[in-house]
Amino acid sequence: MTKWSKVYSTDKPYRADMVKSLLDQNDLHSVIVNKRDSSYHFGLLEVHVASDEVMRALQLINNDIDFK
Repeated sequence: MTKWSKVYSTDKPYRADMVKSLLDQNDLHSVIVNKRDSSYHFGLLEVHVASDEVMRALQLINNDIDFK
């Protein structure tokens, strides 16, 4: 059983999708965990990867994505 760790969180769905896409393109299996309230639309979306791939995922996110 794979242990998952959070590598990114946001309140914007498109940002979570961009991070997941980047990780998938680099052969890192990732999942989006939706912790948003479905009625009031507050809360976060989290991107998780396998615990042994956290450092590689964080490097990719920090080096390849700029949301500014």
